[in-house]
Amino acid sequence: MSENLQEIEAKGRDVETAIEIGLAELNAERTDVIVEIIDEGSRGLLGIGSREAVVRLKRVLPARSPAATQPSPKPEIKREVEVAETAVTPPPPPATPAPSPAAVEATQKEVATEIVQTLLAKMQISATVTATLSEPDDLTGEQIDVIEINGDDLGVLIGPRGDTLNTLQYLMRLIVSHRLRERVNFVIDVQGYRQRRQQALASLANRMAKKAIQRGQPIGLEPMPPHERRVIHMTLREHDEVYTESSGEGNRRKVRIIPK
Repeated sequence: MSENLQEIEAKGRDVETAIEIGLAELNAERTDVIVEIIDEGSRGLLGIGSREAVVRLKRVLPARSPAATQPSPKPEIKREVEVAETAVTPPPPPATPAPSPAAVEATQKEVATEIVQTLLAKMQISATVTATLSEPDDLTGEQIDVIEINGDDLGVLIGPRGDTLNTLQYLMRLIVSHRLRERVNFVIDVQGYRQRRQQALASLANRMAKKAIQRGQPIGLEPMPPHERRVIHMTLREHDEVYTESSGEGNRRKVRIIPK
């Protein structure tokens, strides 16, 4: 008996997942196919450098039955067959509901906390890692997940002016986004550094505004990352005698405080 061969390649986070994806595409059972593993994939380090598994599935289908070449039944018989088939066809399964925003947020917190803990362990740094929710934003009212790291002698995670902390946060967002396959947004803080820094920036904004008013000319602050420039803008946004604007490009972008 002649045979027709169906063959596809499928990818997944691991071999078993790739096989399941391929079986779904073929609408086949595991016993219906021959599996060839092309690439077992790799989880990489903390999700970086990971590689999906690749498999090839071969399904053998029996040749068409001679009955398939017989003349079609008379119209009335064909109609009865169609009605009977319709009567016994089961309804489609209900659609799987999309995860709720709360479930997505909980997953993000869990994965982010796990990855930060793994990194600290590899760095041989003893610290506790907890996930909380920030206070509502003054302008938008939005809240954001905060991954807090607490312990002794954690200055190495902060660095000069918070540069190391900002880099750590950037890398952790990349890794978590890669793991969840969607863009994520959270803040990493070490021993309350960001809150202290925000208070210091607000105090700086008010002092420089007073100086700009006394001199009657604009004052430019040192270059800052976007979230720190935002603190300056937010602190002085309702000031009666000065307004703010950003100038410069890239890492040299800074805030200017200008008398009205």
